Amino acid sequence: MIVSMLYKVTRKLLSIPQVLLRRDTAKDAELLVLRHENAVLRRHLVGPVRYDPEDRFWLAALSSLIPRHRWQAVFPVAPGTLLAWHRRLIAAKWDYSARRTRTGRPPTRAALKNLILQLARENARWGHRRIQGELARLGHPIAASTVWEILHAAGIDPAPRRTGPTWREFLTAQAEGIIAVDFFHLDTVLGRRLYALAFLEHGTRRLHIASVTAHPTRQWAVQQARNVAADLGRRMESLRFLLRDRDGKYGRSFDAVFEAEEMEILNSAPRAPRMNAHCERVIGSIRREALDHVLIMNEAHARQVLAAYQRHYNEHRPHRARSQLPPGAHEQPATAHDVEGHRLLRTRVLGGVINEYRYAA
Repeated sequence: MIVSMLYKVTRKLLSIPQVLLRRDTAKDAELLVLRHENAVLRRHLVGPVRYDPEDRFWLAALSSLIPRHRWQAVFPVAPGTLLAWHRRLIAAKWDYSARRTRTGRPPTRAALKNLILQLARENARWGHRRIQGELARLGHPIAASTVWEILHAAGIDPAPRRTGPTWREFLTAQAEGIIAVDFFHLDTVLGRRLYALAFLEHGTRRLHIASVTAHPTRQWAVQQARNVAADLGRRMESLRFLLRDRDGKYGRSFDAVFEAEEMEILNSAPRAPRMNAHCERVIGSIRREALDHVLIMNEAHARQVLAAYQRHYNEHRPHRARSQLPPGAHEQPATAHDVEGHRLLRTRVLGGVINEYRYAA
């Protein structure tokens, strides 16, 4: 806008001598053009000649004082170029791009970006969805795609998305009434193999890790089933199915513990771990987040590690199936609008293998 106004004023001022001294005006304008061309050449003694916006402004303004048939001999550029400069200067009057207001979603605050990068640096195994869940627990609702873009821009590789189970329709429809069970093993620092039994409630995602043993017999499995049934208490009334594989360590007595509560036993097909996908996945989480990073000394140490992870899993860890809420929570935390005004506290689980975050009260 300012450039177009100056251009118009300059043309008006230069038109005054054209009216008063009509004969000498064209010659004086040609001299001004030649002098300005000489000044431009002095600025570019080495390299190609480039005309700045000020040069184009001045030459376009002087063109009104020189007859059109003299342009080819006077001006250092073609007449078409000169007319294009003139049109560009006039068009600047109608250019409103600088006055447009910004539309769309507001940018992510720098403090929130720094918090995302802090979580990514301190937890190398967390992907963008896991970080989004931790932010939701802290009261920062943010899209997973935004977290992905921030990590990608910072050169941090977001973890790939994991696919859901193939037995999806049944598991989704009956999730509130299913509890799944599966064995998993862990090795001590001296190479001794230990076994544990994991129970997972599909509806609440609550995890129950039974005791650890080096000799998982049928009698041991039955005792763990009784212990879990006692821990569930009244929640057993809402469960209708027990989902397990065909491992021979379960036995008829194991099933009888749950059948006494009017539950139906569902056996997965042979060599089809995806039919018990939720339980397989939680065992994978136990390995990736805890067991792969801790040297297990003996059975007592294994029980301590698994108990600590079970508490973290049930009381703090967010779950996508529950809108980023842990199994023990029933409502979303209040939204934190002021990131800078809160002091972030970190709780180290298993010596810092897992981190939990909360704002100081």
